[in-house]
Amino acid sequence: MSQLKYAVETVGLQKTYVTAKKLPGVMGGIKSLFSTEKTLIPAVKGIDLQITPGEFVGFLGPNGAGKTTTLKMLSGILHPTGGTATVLGFEPWRRNQEMLKQISLVMGNKMQLWWDLPARDGFRVLKELYEVPDAVYAKRADRLIDILDLKDKVDVAVRKLSLGERMKCELVAALIHQPKVVFLDEPTIGLDVVSQKRIRDFLRDLNQTEGTTILLTSHYMQDVQELCDRVVVIDHGEKVFEGTLDLMAAQFADSRRVRLTLSQPVENLETHGKVVLNEYPVVVFEVLRQDTARRTAELLQALPVVDVAIEEVEMDEILRDLFTRTAA
Repeated sequence: MSQLKYAVETVGLQKTYVTAKKLPGVMGGIKSLFSTEKTLIPAVKGIDLQITPGEFVGFLGPNGAGKTTTLKMLSGILHPTGGTATVLGFEPWRRNQEMLKQISLVMGNKMQLWWDLPARDGFRVLKELYEVPDAVYAKRADRLIDILDLKDKVDVAVRKLSLGERMKCELVAALIHQPKVVFLDEPTIGLDVVSQKRIRDFLRDLNQTEGTTILLTSHYMQDVQELCDRVVVIDHGEKVFEGTLDLMAAQFADSRRVRLTLSQPVENLETHGKVVLNEYPVVVFEVLRQDTARRTAELLQALPVVDVAIEEVEMDEILRDLFTRTAA
């Protein structure tokens, strides 16, 4: 893998679904038996990706943007209708056994473990499927189970586990063969904040200690902000941004926030600018990015300030604005 320039690369990757359009009514149903009108639904429209070995990349977009479809093509589940892709040097849809032994796909709303079996039994089945040597399996399984605090859970039937416990078991199952590339589709969906934090810590450690290349989709910006080196944003099947979160904030957020702590209450704060929060002693003003220095100086001069902080707009808000722009 060290000889590869990119662990994952796509050029003009496309996926278009073909569906049959059914005419309404009984006569429409009868006509559909003899002639069917086809409807083309483009899900992914020519996406270019380059992910280097060991990178942790966020893959963002609204529902229906094409994120899951892209991950399914990269993991070999779906065949593209256009463009090219390579994962560890292999074309994923050819399902080469050497490639399959080095990748993994985790989907937050799908399970690969058996519902009525204890998770440990599922791990052993996957060990055999991936041909993991006994000694390697024992050491790796014990380490993963210990890190994710699953010692008293892996011998319980999967159906009796909580959502967070099942998700952690799914991660162990996906990583038991020590894949070089991991595709994560909403791995923290529906989990409480404690489980989310434990899984984020685990994924960060996995990326840093093993050099695992990870492509993550998530609607929780906390996941992305804590884990990802950079992000790729898609909307309606097209890439609309690629770069760091700081660059995205600079490029798409026209304003910043000036957070002030006051020594005494002040009336009519609105006369000093746009107030987005007023909870004494804290007040937050929204200012144009290019005017940040000047406006901050004016506020410090006009108000009884004991502390000041310059903050970026929340990433969720920036993304909403970005998606609104691309939709327009």
